[in-house]
Amino acid sequence: MKIDDIDVDSSINSVKELLRKEKDLSPALRSALEVLLVLVALLLNRITLNSKNSSKPPSTDPNRKKSSKKGKSNRKPGGQKGHNGTTLEPVDDPDEVSEILVDRRTLPKGLQYREVGHESRQVIDIDIARFVTEYRAQILEDDQGNRFVASFPEGVSRPVQYGQNLKANAVYMSQYQLIPYDRVRDHFQDQMHIPVSAGSVFNFNKEACERLAPFEQWAKTELAKAMLMHADETGINISGKRHWLHCASSTSLTWFYPHAKRGTEAMDEMGILPFFKGVLCHDHWKPYYHYDCTHALCNAHHLRELERAWEQDQQQWAREMQALLIELSKVVEDAGGCLPPDEAKRWRLRYRRLLKKAETECPPPDESQRKGKRGRLKRSKARNLLERLRDFEQDVLRFMEVESVPFTNNQGENDLRMTKVQQKISGCFRSMDGAKIFCLVRSYLSTCRKQGMTATQALTLLFQGKHPDFMKMGEA
Repeated sequence: MKIDDIDVDSSINSVKELLRKEKDLSPALRSALEVLLVLVALLLNRITLNSKNSSKPPSTDPNRKKSSKKGKSNRKPGGQKGHNGTTLEPVDDPDEVSEILVDRRTLPKGLQYREVGHESRQVIDIDIARFVTEYRAQILEDDQGNRFVASFPEGVSRPVQYGQNLKANAVYMSQYQLIPYDRVRDHFQDQMHIPVSAGSVFNFNKEACERLAPFEQWAKTELAKAMLMHADETGINISGKRHWLHCASSTSLTWFYPHAKRGTEAMDEMGILPFFKGVLCHDHWKPYYHYDCTHALCNAHHLRELERAWEQDQQQWAREMQALLIELSKVVEDAGGCLPPDEAKRWRLRYRRLLKKAETECPPPDESQRKGKRGRLKRSKARNLLERLRDFEQDVLRFMEVESVPFTNNQGENDLRMTKVQQKISGCFRSMDGAKIFCLVRSYLSTCRKQGMTATQALTLLFQGKHPDFMKMGEA
């Protein structure tokens, strides 16, 4: 590897050679120098990791530059000729009409004028205001003094309370737009002069969570029946401690679940994977193989690991495998999502030949050096990758023969992205209850968005006690 045009590997090897030739060094000093060389190699391997050769996010890349896939163009900024743009259109039912009369004093005198029509212009604006509905229940009294009071509408149970639209708006801002509770409170106070505390916002979110119990059961059942599902997990901070947020999703459904563990204990408790029998797309986190379903591996991870093997370990086979997978992905895409059996067989043979060639460049550990050690000898990262590509060939190449299986697990990773944004804004969840509320509400909103429903529509229906149409169709 090179850093600032310095060949670090060559320098380390030179030092090792000098140590080997130096006979007068004490054993203690020699051991200390060897340990320092190992530490230098380990630190350099970490420093040279970035978003292109590992799973690190692009935001951690030092001095990162935005890469544009588009080349330079001579076009002017903005919409191009022939582009179907959008603009403000007048509405048919304006909320207010203001008549503007001609000042007749400015007209030439001595003539008669009659009105023949009008020219209209519209100004589209917003009116942020408090809206209070007061219900007055009639009281009747008979001759004996018995009183009879009219019934208030369902849900109106207190002398003064918040309305469903206000609750939906608060949940929208805190759970969908990820605005902290205190800033939601400021919004209601400053814009509408409504006293809404941070505690009330939490209670609105909790109420939304309780109303989502039917959605929870429906979503788990539908995901368990899906033909293809994406799974992923990411670290989250709850009360200063590391926890894990698990995600199971498809193109039409999303389910999030927080847990202290990352493995099968959490996945079992989530209640989806134990019943799933379709194709599960993931990043080769081994606990996923605990479940009895068909597996498909994320090749975006493989491409990054192959990049690292080439950059840091100078593995030529890794560069060739990377090129093969990229080319194969393009061929499958051009073919409509899957290849005919004969063509798929040819690509599989190319894949195997390359891995066989890699065995020479990246061999397994020498068993003669075991020296009494039991178990599996330690492999390099490049060797582990090679063995995974070899042993899990079917799962790596499943996208080639099954039309519904994608080349990557981007669906699962994209679904998790906004949860990472929440962590950047808020830093952590204060409690596991807060994390579970967030996950359930976000699962509902993400699913509704995939089904073509806006977050506002989804929350309005929720606080009205109604289910979206796609849930009713699923129940039918």
